[in-house]
Amino acid sequence: QSLQDLTGDGGVLKEQLRPGTGQPVPLSASVAVKYSGYLGNWNKLFCSNGNSKYPRLMKLGKDITLWGLEIGLLSMTKGEAALFILTPEYAYGQRGCPPSIPPNTTVLFKVEVLDFIDSEESDAFFELTYEQRDRLPLEKVLKVAAIEREFGNYFFHKQRFKIAKDRYKRALSILGRSSSSKAEQSQINASKLLLFLNLSLTYLKLERADRALKYGELALEMDQGNAKALFRCGQACLYMREYSKSQDFLARAQCIQPFNRDINNELKKLARYYKEYMEVEKEMCCQMFDPLNS
Repeated sequence: QSLQDLTGDGGVLKEQLRPGTGQPVPLSASVAVKYSGYLGNWNKLFCSNGNSKYPRLMKLGKDITLWGLEIGLLSMTKGEAALFILTPEYAYGQRGCPPSIPPNTTVLFKVEVLDFIDSEESDAFFELTYEQRDRLPLEKVLKVAAIEREFGNYFFHKQRFKIAKDRYKRALSILGRSSSSKAEQSQINASKLLLFLNLSLTYLKLERADRALKYGELALEMDQGNAKALFRCGQACLYMREYSKSQDFLARAQCIQPFNRDINNELKKLARYYKEYMEVEKEMCCQMFDPLNS
């Protein structure tokens, strides 16, 4: 396959190994990539994150500072894999990077783009003062909250629950503004509701059932018929062994979604736990009164 010259001067050459889908990586993206860097003819590996199950999100221009690699990434789409040849000007320059990279060395990279999130609007927003943020149109604020939530979802799916929680809370923190118009307030509330549900589930994963219940109840304040919120509250109460409260939440959730497997399974789990709990209680009572009968 022919090499594509990305810079016009032969500085960054690309060979696509597998095409991706969608838009190319934007300039302000945070990307999750698998990469391996080689010297010589693909025979001397000098850096790699191939062993990492969940590569971290890296910000272009901040975490990824190799110019040629950045140019290469900007030509890629999600799911794409490619090989790049970078001349010294686009890599480690005349000095190299001793001891692993000698001076004036051409380096090779094998790169796969797993995912990316365009954080341009979010980055710009958090550089503003609080006064400037308050003056922004609501559309902008909602967009930033959605980007932060997307980051939260990314980390949640990678099972990095603490980071996910922080991103969800960051999104919530910017939705604190109150609005005079009813339509605007309902947009803010819809955005908050999703975050309350996300936080409730994330706290369950962090085994902080008390916090999970708190966020589930905040979601219910906004939408009392929300089956997901009722389900989360039921799960949290079950975790805390508050069986009758759990029964109450789960039964209400079941009324709204009678055929939801998750809700029905949780009710079965509750019945099982409750039965075991009653048997243990009975056993303890018997032991307490046993000496009296002997």
